[in-house]
Amino acid sequence: MSDIYESAANSLGLFNSPCLTKVELRVTCKGISDRDALNKPDPCVVIKMQSHGQWLEVDRTEVIRSCINPTFSKVFTLDFYFEEVQRLRYELYDISSSHNGMKEADCLGAIECTLGQIISQRKFTKALLKQGNTVGKSSITITAEELTGNNDYVELSFSARKLDDKDFFSKSDPFLEIYRVNDDNTQQLVHRTETVMNNLNPVWNTFKTSLNSLCSGDHERILKCTVWDWDSNGKHDFIGEFQATFREMRSAMDGRQVQWECINPKYKVKKKNYKNSGIVILNQCKIIKMHSFLDYIMGGCQIQFTVAIDFTASNGDPKNSCSLHYIHPYQPNEYLKALVAVGEICQDYDSDKMFPAFGFGARIPPDFKVSHDFAVNFNEDNPECAGIQGVVEAYQNCLPKIQLYGPTNIAPIIQKVANFASEEMHTKEAMQYFILLILTDGVITDMADTREAIVHASHLPMSVIIVGVGSADFTDMEMLDGDDGILRSPKGEPVLRDIVQFVPFRNFKHASPAALAKSVLAEVPNQVVDYYNSKGIKPKCPSDYESSRTFGH
Repeated sequence: MSDIYESAANSLGLFNSPCLTKVELRVTCKGISDRDALNKPDPCVVIKMQSHGQWLEVDRTEVIRSCINPTFSKVFTLDFYFEEVQRLRYELYDISSSHNGMKEADCLGAIECTLGQIISQRKFTKALLKQGNTVGKSSITITAEELTGNNDYVELSFSARKLDDKDFFSKSDPFLEIYRVNDDNTQQLVHRTETVMNNLNPVWNTFKTSLNSLCSGDHERILKCTVWDWDSNGKHDFIGEFQATFREMRSAMDGRQVQWECINPKYKVKKKNYKNSGIVILNQCKIIKMHSFLDYIMGGCQIQFTVAIDFTASNGDPKNSCSLHYIHPYQPNEYLKALVAVGEICQDYDSDKMFPAFGFGARIPPDFKVSHDFAVNFNEDNPECAGIQGVVEAYQNCLPKIQLYGPTNIAPIIQKVANFASEEMHTKEAMQYFILLILTDGVITDMADTREAIVHASHLPMSVIIVGVGSADFTDMEMLDGDDGILRSPKGEPVLRDIVQFVPFRNFKHASPAALAKSVLAEVPNQVVDYYNSKGIKPKCPSDYESSRTFGH
């Protein structure tokens, strides 16, 4: 086995702890109390996870109108780390139609628990609390399922024709629900389509669900499908039902339609000439193979790691011991600590162990013009350094030769790496993925250009990690990390995928380097997989890869 596989396997301890599993969580609520007697609540549940003492929103369910016992169809997929306590908070909101914001007043209560508790109980129920008190008999139930080996997805497109008309003045407003029948005969909602208004021949939107969620990977498992006529008061009228299996659905893969008669059992008994209450048609069934981070790495995808270091004057004179760039004889400064922590993991995924290192915000020799993307080793034709140690040495050697200046512009360096990544993109193979680590002491001055550069880079095989060094106020930087909203370019174009991770080094000052690395690199495997999966690029097989590239040992 070549070096890279071994080192990949070793350092996967951090990327993918041996017992990392994905878990699917589903939510139902019971007995939500009405805030006003006239209207039933329109519930929505927000799930938050605790990170460094703060609650960050992970995702939220859809809103179900006029319902006191909602079963949400939204599935939350979370990574479960056995060795970490992952604290979760579920907040229940009443989203009345008049406004869509989440106001304090609309919060009907919340529960807190750990992911471990949910997983160990499989089905976890807890009374809702508001300001420490229970809220009537309201409770929330979370069901957990591990996503086992088979994490393929299926894409299904349903329509129907000649459904029964249930509305007096207009046609039915149909929606379809698909339930999986479990081994113990309980039923689990897999998907609820949108409602198509006033239409007896609806065409519902195509949707995606994991094969695991649909049938627990068992192609013969019974799926119970029900068509309803939506009613604004939440009392939906039953149109009809049918049973299906994924094996039947699969025959819609080669462009054939699969049809089921939608039956109302009451009518069947009562009405003499009853045939059916309509036909439901599956127009398309597509299986989407999901590949894992390991599949790509083992197929020879290299992580190309590039470092960019902030040499602006706000860091302080490197000769002064208060400077963030001060080279202490006995202990590394914050720049070096962050570089080594992240670099040591990334280097395991890069066979040549050569890393380009750039600086920005300094006046550089010979003519001392300001540069925002100079090679730290001053060799513009070959900015690569041998190993992380090579980057450390180049950094220490360059400090006495440059003049710290400004402003703090990072767009040029993002564009530089994006140019390499776009050359790679044209190969349409999963061979190189770029990670740019930017170490900076302050708020950047070219925010508009940086947003533009990140939106452009989100279409390329690259991710950006920004570590904030020192004690500046980094509030503006948080906005580049799309976690709490969608980053947009100044023209309003949204990022295609979230590729930026921002972390202030001070949060990890007293933690181990592994904790910092784990925090900033945790999202990278998913970013790599999302990029290649969205482009439909499959991992190469290790055998193809061995023949196309030889390793130096």
